[in-house]
Amino acid sequence: MSTPVVMPQMGESIAEGTIVRWIKKVGDTVDRDEPLFEISTDKVDAEIPSPTAGVLLEITVKEGETVPIHSVVATIGEAGSKPAAATAPSASAADAAPARPASPAPSAGTGTAGLAVAAPAAEAEAAKADGRAQRSSPLVRRIAKEHGVDIGHIAGSGAGGRVTKHDILEFIEKGPAVAPAVASKASASAASAATARPAAPVHAPAPVARMTGDRIEPMSVMRKKIAEHMVFSKHTSPHVYSVFEVNYSRVDQIRRAKKDEYERQGAKLTFTSFIAKAVTDCLRRHPVLNASIDGDNVIYRAAVNLGVAVSLEHGLIVPVVKGADEKNLLGLSRAIQDVADRARAKKLNPDEVQGGTFTITNPGNLGAQFGLPVINQPQVAILCVGTIEKRPVVIDDMIGIRMMGYLTLGFDHRLVDGVVADEFLADLKKSIEQFDAAQA
Repeated sequence: MSTPVVMPQMGESIAEGTIVRWIKKVGDTVDRDEPLFEISTDKVDAEIPSPTAGVLLEITVKEGETVPIHSVVATIGEAGSKPAAATAPSASAADAAPARPASPAPSAGTGTAGLAVAAPAAEAEAAKADGRAQRSSPLVRRIAKEHGVDIGHIAGSGAGGRVTKHDILEFIEKGPAVAPAVASKASASAASAATARPAAPVHAPAPVARMTGDRIEPMSVMRKKIAEHMVFSKHTSPHVYSVFEVNYSRVDQIRRAKKDEYERQGAKLTFTSFIAKAVTDCLRRHPVLNASIDGDNVIYRAAVNLGVAVSLEHGLIVPVVKGADEKNLLGLSRAIQDVADRARAKKLNPDEVQGGTFTITNPGNLGAQFGLPVINQPQVAILCVGTIEKRPVVIDDMIGIRMMGYLTLGFDHRLVDGVVADEFLADLKKSIEQFDAAQA
């Protein structure tokens, strides 16, 4: 009995993945949960474990190919099975997709030619549009809804004509192509509506001139996906920022006193641990920062699922600590360290890169005073931690040395007003500066 291996879904709104590398080859024996292949999406690079033990009988998706989630990429047989003779990879998902029926030909000799032709043409066009809509991810449909775009007008480049995120972002960026006139009242009405709305400006970058000695490398799959995600976020949310300076002297004292104790329990007590704890407590008091926008509705999240940005060699991913608001300082320290370590080792599980409700990023580790990060959609806010260092400050008309740093909140002005963001930051500043030692 053989077991199909499928492309997993490695994040919410993820509709496809790219095979970066096959760790095993046809004929190899594999154990259950042994790394089988490596994939890349716009959320994460990850090694995918084998769903069962046996022999790798067939690989149907080659390295570098991108396929929809749940597509079969390989087959594993029982121990002792022999792979079939080498054959060309099986047909792609595009070939497997049912063919769309061709539009019916116009009827000849019809007196009311305009009406006779328009009806079946309109039906065929509606069928094609409906097919493209069905072959698009929830993310693509949400982008289309927010920008007032009809997915049926976009020629999909994905498998089976599916409209991908790249397709719709390119359509929004460049504007729709001018379609030939069609002799029907419906098309005339659509043309009139299109004329009423100005076409989107074209901002396609000009080709970059090459110079002697330049080294040119193609973008990695992960880098391209990150680029798409960042452009989408900027298109979606009006980003606004607020910066507060915070005195970390109290948490520094607690950290020094508790550091060894935490290490004995298998956790690193860092400034990020204290910030994460304060953030989760504050989000309970300021739920609008722990929300998402869905069309004309606001979704206030029941749990605080904290995303923590982790820098990798060729990109950035955001593993999620689920139920962060239910963890104490020790639990948060362990959870953050665990997901960060496994992210760097490409050992994250699919559900650990989805479902985040608020994100913390920490460029301060490299010395940045503060940053202006891009919101991780569909969240409405992101916190940036600047470097924490000793600085001279005025205390009761005297100069003192304290551990100081900046916190920057990036927020979506569609939902979060400046006063609301500043109230959250003021609460967060107070929580850190007056951190209750009993919580440690």
